Amino acid sequence: MARLEGKVAIVTGGNSGVGAATAIKFASEGAKVVITARREAPLSEVAEKIRAIGGEVLPIVSDISKAEDAKMIAEKTIEAFGKIDVLINNAGVLDTGLKAIDNFDDADVEKVLNINTKGTMCMIREVSSEMAKTGYGSIVNVASVAGVMGCGGAAYVASKAAVIGVTRHTALRFAGTNIRCNAICPGTIVTPMVAGMAPENMDMNIFGQMMKHNDLKVQPCMPDDVANMLLFFASDESRAITGQTIVTDFGSTL
Repeated sequence: MARLEGKVAIVTGGNSGVGAATAIKFASEGAKVVITARREAPLSEVAEKIRAIGGEVLPIVSDISKAEDAKMIAEKTIEAFGKIDVLINNAGVLDTGLKAIDNFDDADVEKVLNINTKGTMCMIREVSSEMAKTGYGSIVNVASVAGVMGCGGAAYVASKAAVIGVTRHTALRFAGTNIRCNAICPGTIVTPMVAGMAPENMDMNIFGQMMKHNDLKVQPCMPDDVANMLLFFASDESRAITGQTIVTDFGSTL
C-alpha cells in the first residue's frame, strides 16, 4: 500500500516503542521519514530497519525540549527532503512513580513538562511555519488518556492535558489553511518506557485510585495499535478531521 506516497514525515521519539513502530509503518506506506530522539544507538537501529524494507530515512539525534534542536530538526528535514507534510509528536517521558498532586516531585514537573509539553510546542512552532509555505500539513500529537481522565502522576497528567489544549489551539490557529492538528490519547501501551516503572517507587495513593476506574480485564495497547491510528491521521483519509482528541484504550476507562 502507499497511503503516504510522496509525503515527508517527522516522528519524534522514533527510537523505540510507538515512535519506532510508526516510523517503520510510515516508510512501508511510502513516506520519507525523519526520526529523532536523544539516544543515537537505538535510533540507528530503527533507521536500519527502515532501510531494510526499502524506505528513505533521516535519523537526527536531538532533545526536543531545546528550542534550538526543534529548529535544527525542521531545517535538516527541509535540506534533505524539501518539505514537511506530517509531524508526529510522540516523544515523551513519565514522571517518577505516578506521584499524586500532594506528593509530586518538583524536578519531575520541570523534566516532564519540558519534554512532553514544551517539546511538542517547539516542534509545532517550527514545523507549522514550513507547512504554511506549501499550504498542507497534518500534525498529530500523542497525548494520553491520563490527560483526559486524570489517571496518572500529577506531572504527567498536567503535561498531557496541556498537549490536548495545544492541539485544539493549533487546529484553531490553522483552520481553513489545510494544516490540521489532532491528538490521540492511548491508554497503557506495552513499551520499554512503561516496562521500566518500578513498583517500589509507585505512589500507591494515586495508583489505587486509578485501579478503581480501569477495567483490568481489557487488553493494553501495543505500539502497532497506536501506529495504525497515527497512520490514519497522517493520511489524507482524515483530511476533514482537525482539533479532535481520540482515546485509544480498548475501552478500559469507559
